[in-house]
Amino acid sequence: MNELQPLYPPIEPFQTGWLKVSDLHTLYYEQVGNPSGIPVVFLHGGPGVGAQTIYRRYFDPQRFRVLIFSQRGAGKSTPSGELRENTTWDLVEDIEKLRKFLDIERWFVFGGSWGSTLALTYTITHPDRVRGLVLRGIFLGVQREHDWLYVNGVSQIYPELWERYIQFIPEGERSDLVGAYYKRLTSPDREIAFAAANHWYDWEEDIIRLIPRQVRRMEDDELLAFARIECHYMANNLFFPREGYIIEELKKVPHIPCWIAQGRYDMICPVISALELSRVMINSKLNIIPDAGHSISEPGLVDCLIRGIEELSEQA
Repeated sequence: MNELQPLYPPIEPFQTGWLKVSDLHTLYYEQVGNPSGIPVVFLHGGPGVGAQTIYRRYFDPQRFRVLIFSQRGAGKSTPSGELRENTTWDLVEDIEKLRKFLDIERWFVFGGSWGSTLALTYTITHPDRVRGLVLRGIFLGVQREHDWLYVNGVSQIYPELWERYIQFIPEGERSDLVGAYYKRLTSPDREIAFAAANHWYDWEEDIIRLIPRQVRRMEDDELLAFARIECHYMANNLFFPREGYIIEELKKVPHIPCWIAQGRYDMICPVISALELSRVMINSKLNIIPDAGHSISEPGLVDCLIRGIEELSEQA
């Protein structure tokens, strides 16, 4: 059996900066690797997770020029946790603003979970700018996925964790858990908002890995921003105009190379979405990792993602 490809060693950016994308929002970005290398844009998940140092380590620093940025309201981007002017379409155009600002003609798009959703939406909107896609944990933004995570799905596998998640919400409001959490996460009472953020975060964090382990917990303000933004998107159906938007629109650009890394035991983004995507993208390769869940740091997913960007860049 071949050894799994580990992460590349820690690396510092060769450039960091902020780009003002509206009167309200300014994005933090960084570039790592080779300034003359193959361009890649990394789209983080959540929505609301922000740029993390581990993301720099999925790319051969001699070969790739990687842009990593925090989406609106996330990470170091300002204002933190801001929900105004924060929609899928705003983020898609931010990617384009960054591409033009950095004078990149075409690039590979690399994203997981919500990052896969955003990557696919960007591809639909700007297909001529995408050389290829490397995606993990596919989320298509359909009702089936929403119900699996917030109504009746994961709750059957982690019933004790689900019970803790729903107990924060009064019984009379549990028919719309996302709406009930959104109401509290946007409360002017910070104590209520922080309590809701912790419960929202814990539900996802408890089911994200096949093998649970202790990780660094977000700081309070970072955690609140993440929970507010993620719930904001879920409560608004990711701002898509209709059910099934991504799959229907991808039928117009099925030829774009696409590498899919999917954990078999991904509790947040079930395998069925990855399979559905692979059927539409005729130039795709679906890799189902038998011993992985959802987390980007699981060894099988690390190996698959690194191999994916390297293989795709050789072919394109």
